Order: sequence, then structure tokens, then C-alpha cells
Amino acid sequence: MGTTKTVVLAGASGFIGKYVRKRFRQDGWAVRLIGSASGTSATGWDDDDALVRVLNGADLLVNLAGRSVSCRYNARNKAVIRESRVRTTEALGRAVARCQEPPSTWLNASTGTIYRDARDRPQSEADGETGTGFSVEVASAWEAALAAADTPRTRKIPLRMAIVLGPGGGALRPFANLARLGLGGHMGDGDQKFSWIHVEDLYRSLRFLHARTDITGPVNVASPDVVSNHELMRLVRRAYGKRVGLPTPAWLLRAGAILIRTETELVLKSRWVMPQKLLSSGFIYTQAELGGALKQIAGSRP
Repeated sequence: MGTTKTVVLAGASGFIGKYVRKRFRQDGWAVRLIGSASGTSATGWDDDDALVRVLNGADLLVNLAGRSVSCRYNARNKAVIRESRVRTTEALGRAVARCQEPPSTWLNASTGTIYRDARDRPQSEADGETGTGFSVEVASAWEAALAAADTPRTRKIPLRMAIVLGPGGGALRPFANLARLGLGGHMGDGDQKFSWIHVEDLYRSLRFLHARTDITGPVNVASPDVVSNHELMRLVRRAYGKRVGLPTPAWLLRAGAILIRTETELVLKSRWVMPQKLLSSGFIYTQAELGGALKQIAGSRP
């Protein structure tokens, strides 16, 4: 029998983190936690000694820490969003550098939003073009903090994740709620691209990337089935049994975003993220097609 592997999950209290934690344990991994609300192995980010103790001897580090971006981008929220990503990555870098037995792989969350608003062609790791704006600045600083960590015995990979969908919450909830209310039509002009990944395939990509030691540099974690917002909302309506939905023009989205304290970028930016490294390496998706994924998610809701 093989030795039990150990993963350290940082920032595992959200929708993605809880799912990933459960799946690692189901697959027989020992799980250590940093910054999680329950069952925490290290209580915070300011105690470097505690971080070293948690990380030392682990096989894999997965950092998912970061404040939700579903808020208004005022000065205070911008500072918290940036710090929650950059400072935690810097703290992990200091701790990994001090480990006698550091993790062999460090997978650090990033975002596919680092690419420009793309409607003309997909953005792969090889030829994707960096965009502009606050979200891109945060993503770039996030990845720079990972690159700056002096960890020669640990392979570091930024995970440029698309929007993560799955049962029980996540980014699908507002789309599903709009469909249930009869407002599930396209948003803006409806032509913006929607890149996504099912949370189970996100988990499986973590395992895959840890095992494939030949993969280096940023990795786009997304399904190859990219759709327009118009098609997204049609599939959402179908999954939730709604035949029609009123479209939401951009001006109304902007007004509504102020009321619910979020940003229209989350639905109006065109994200066309191509997972070229995963595809070229032979990664197999369990939910590769959006319509089937949405049906599975809708059927799993309580």
C-alpha cells in the first residue's frame, strides 16, 4: 500500500474550497488547512512559524485564499481584494522557502480575467493577451507574488481559473435566480463569451497538475466549451425549466449593480479562456459540455 499523501489547502472556507477539501479526503488524502473557518491547522497569515509547521512534509499546496470580487470596486474594497491575494501568497512563499521538506507542487489560484475582453479569438497560455483594469492589475500582482517566491524545490503554477460552476452555490446562483424570476434573458448584447469549469473538473485538474511534473507556468483551468452569454442563459433556462426570459440591457445592469453592490464586469466582460495546456496534456473532462453540466447541477440542488 502507498503512503498517504498530504495536501495543504489555504483559504478553503468558500464554495470551491469546501468542495475540494471534501474530495481530497474522499480520495484518501490527508488534509491540512490554513485560514479556514473550521478545523483550521494554522489560524492566520501572520505567524510564519505556524505556516512552516503546516507546510513541512506536505506533498501539495493549493492556495485558494482571496476576498470575493462580488462587490463594488471602491477604494476600500479594492485594497482588501488585492491584499487578500497578494499578502497571503507572499506569506506562503516565505513559509515554503523555510521548509526542510517543502511541497513538491504549489498550485496558486489566479483568474482567467487576466486576459483582455476577447470576442475575436480564444486566449491560450501561449498567445493570450493581458487586459487592462482593476481585475487585471490584481491578477498580475497575484501572479507576480507567486513568481517572486524563492522556492527552488517547489514547482509553482498559477491557476488561471474560469468561472467555477457546481451544486450548492458558486457563480451559477445569480444566473439561476434570474431564470427563476423570468429575467433569464441575455445580458448586455449577449455576445460576450462565457468561460467556465465544473467544480469537479477543477478538483481533478489539481490532482492532474500535481501528477504531471512536466507542466510548468500558468495553466488555464477552463472547459473548452466556451459559449456566448446568449447561449449561456438559454441553457440556464432549459436546466431550470424556464422557456423564456427577459433580456437585461447593459444600462439596467449598471443601475442594478449599484443597488446590489457588485460590478457589471462580472457578466459583461467577454472571457474566452482556452485550456491549451490541459488539452495538450490529455486531461479528460467529466463535464465538458455546458448544457449537460447545468442539468447535472440543477438536478443536484436540494
